[in-house]
Amino acid sequence: MHNNDQNAEHFLNLLRQSRRGKFKVYIGMSAGVGKTYRMLQEAHSLLRGGIDVCIGFVETHNRAETLALVDGLPVIPRRRLFYKGRELEEMDLQAVINLHPELVVVDELAHTNIPGSKNEKRWQDVLEILDAGINVISAVNIQHIESLHQAVRQISGIDVTERVPDRILQMADEVVNIDLTADELINRLKDGKIYERAKVESALANFFQADTILQLRELALKEVATAVERKIETQMAPGAQLKPERFLAAISSNYEVARRVIRKTARLASYYQSRWFVLYVQTPAEDPDRIKLDIQRHLINNLKLATELGAEVIQVKNRNIVNAIAETVDQRNITTVCIGKPHINLFQVILRTNAFNQLLTKLSDSNTDLIILS
Repeated sequence: MHNNDQNAEHFLNLLRQSRRGKFKVYIGMSAGVGKTYRMLQEAHSLLRGGIDVCIGFVETHNRAETLALVDGLPVIPRRRLFYKGRELEEMDLQAVINLHPELVVVDELAHTNIPGSKNEKRWQDVLEILDAGINVISAVNIQHIESLHQAVRQISGIDVTERVPDRILQMADEVVNIDLTADELINRLKDGKIYERAKVESALANFFQADTILQLRELALKEVATAVERKIETQMAPGAQLKPERFLAAISSNYEVARRVIRKTARLASYYQSRWFVLYVQTPAEDPDRIKLDIQRHLINNLKLATELGAEVIQVKNRNIVNAIAETVDQRNITTVCIGKPHINLFQVILRTNAFNQLLTKLSDSNTDLIILS
């Protein structure tokens, strides 16, 4: 891209950003660290400063300290929906946009909306609010970040189903970590400040263990550190990027391994604030009329995940996987290729055709790094 084009695109982005609402996210290592409490404190401070603040949706979990902070803040009435014979409440997205406050507090960014809502996820609601020029303060736990799904499952043993694409956090103008020590968090739980008494023992025996909390705390701290670095880099003038990295995740139709490679590559790209791509090479053995339907379905889901995480998906037909990777590296100016461990289908093909050395040679010639992800 020429300098004039870069400058024009940079200015266009500035115009879009000026019209869009500002987005602040409080992030924490788990429930109970005080994200909602801190959001409400900030809302009161802004209200006293003359800012038109409203609560779009806040989940207090009947915590006395949090409930007390709701008092005195304007609340936009929730929308009532009937689902499976029950009356449930959701944030009224249209009411928020129609009322158009200067700032709205929207809790639980990863929440899945009740079927029948305009959007499936609350983060999608938040995007519409921001596009309407309304500032948003929201909150999310680290275990709900999409690319950390596998790491969180390994740490906690819990398969978190409600997740937020990394790109949503990357859009935030400010990311603030609400941090407690493991002992402080466990004491809050024992004091009944997180869950009702009947759930405390179960929580202590499962999620709220010191080792689990420490590892999740580390993830949260790293995420915020990455967000700070990303903000510094994106505010630099065009052409002054310190890390012009471009990552390529080369995946096969192996569902689990491909998913891990996609998520880990997403983390790398997020750290370097760089473009990244996902390449799937369709060999004759995986033509649409030959590939099994369940494998094809899993492949489609993985490519969809890659798109949600911010990747540009590339699908090519080629008998030679190595050549396809090398061609993509040249075409897209890739600096780092990421692949899975040797037990995946991609490597089986490479090793059977004695092509792995060819891949290393081709990447070496183009000064491209190769990362084998576990």
